[in-house]
Amino acid sequence: MKVTRNQVLLHEDDVPTHWYNILADLDVPSADVRRARPRTEPTDGTAPERGAGAGLAPNLPLSMYRASVGRERFVEIPAEVRAEYQRWRPTPLIRAHALERELDTPARIYYKYEGANGVGSHKLNSALAQAYYYKKSGVEHLTTGTGAGQWGSALAVACRAMDLECTVFMVRVSHDQKPYRRVLMELHGARVVPSPGGLTQTGRRLMAERPDSAGSVSVANAEALEYARSVPGGRFCVGSGENHVLLHQTVIGEEALKQLAAVGEFPDVVVASMGAGSNFAGLAFPFHRERLRTGAATRLVAVEPEACPKLTRGRYAWDYNDISGTTPMTKMYTLGHTFVAPGVHAGGLRYHGAAPLVSALYDQGLMEAVAYGQKTVFEAGVLFARTEGLVPAPESAHAVRAAVDEAVRAREEHTEKVILLNISGHGMLDLSAYQQYLTGELADHVVSDEVIAASLAALPDAEPAGAVS
Repeated sequence: MKVTRNQVLLHEDDVPTHWYNILADLDVPSADVRRARPRTEPTDGTAPERGAGAGLAPNLPLSMYRASVGRERFVEIPAEVRAEYQRWRPTPLIRAHALERELDTPARIYYKYEGANGVGSHKLNSALAQAYYYKKSGVEHLTTGTGAGQWGSALAVACRAMDLECTVFMVRVSHDQKPYRRVLMELHGARVVPSPGGLTQTGRRLMAERPDSAGSVSVANAEALEYARSVPGGRFCVGSGENHVLLHQTVIGEEALKQLAAVGEFPDVVVASMGAGSNFAGLAFPFHRERLRTGAATRLVAVEPEACPKLTRGRYAWDYNDISGTTPMTKMYTLGHTFVAPGVHAGGLRYHGAAPLVSALYDQGLMEAVAYGQKTVFEAGVLFARTEGLVPAPESAHAVRAAVDEAVRAREEHTEKVILLNISGHGMLDLSAYQQYLTGELADHVVSDEVIAASLAALPDAEPAGAVS
């Protein structure tokens, strides 16, 4: 380990050997964090994945499924996956001295920087793990939906590393806003399809019936799911929300715990942006465990866009994970699976629901949530870039906004505070969005109560009979 004035750097041998499973420390009924019971149980070594649509093949490798729904506190990281992690992990923990000076705050601000890999985001942590497990189960081709393109890029890299084919359905708004994300995916051999599009029946229908659906990750997932069923050896996978994804991302928080301990710190507040949950959970979940162990009063704060406020304005209910209602239902904070978020630049935060595990934590009052408009988020992103010399992705800029507000509050209250945030990715492929902010062209998007009410009215009528055990 190396500690400098600005950074805490670990050795590659310090990469965690285990992921943390929050189910060991979360008092919640098993049914509330698992999929709705399938119509039939699979027998071929894969986990159940059957919802409203008949004929959906079992999808998750059984070993990955069992790890994500069990109650074991720690899950060993396969040696092959850990070796891939060691190509860029551990990631640095950095003290934001310049930002602190600019804010004139007594708060000490630390950020975990997850953009130091070939993809430029935290998404590679789960993509490599999933590609490994799918490969071991005999899968040859992975399909997925992606918002801003970070998850799609990560899966493209992971599939290349594990010798798998990859097809990515990218929401059309982001496909047009962020062309270099598409180039990055194609560079690694993935096929990239704008969504909705003409390749699937779902895409063709939505192009005709819902022209506003070009900004929905739910739509991209629905297309990817349909396409996976038509590809020999194909399976659909996702990069956020699912238990196993959140599990894989906890390498972030485990490293941060060790790094903060090296400088004698423990955070008063942990902040991360909120899409479906992988960014927030990856950093925050291990700190939930440690505050239970130590009695610390650490606050966990999820930050979402006003354009997609599933925690701050959604409902805790059983809902589908895609717009077609094909996927199994999960209990989550949701705006309704038919909800389509406006085309804000933080494409990774435009998902209609929150992960079941995050939703359970929020429902029990064990975490907080705030929502911001796009302009104030980019204002914070520019401030961070100008002080720290690092351009945060629009998603990460949400966490910066909340961290800045926490630091200003500490200044006004004359209290010291340790703030930890997750810079989940860099914004070098999002500079067109920053250009719009600098030129005054960026607009805020606040969803009306009427739109949310209409979407929530389309929730499933009844809870499922049970959950997979």
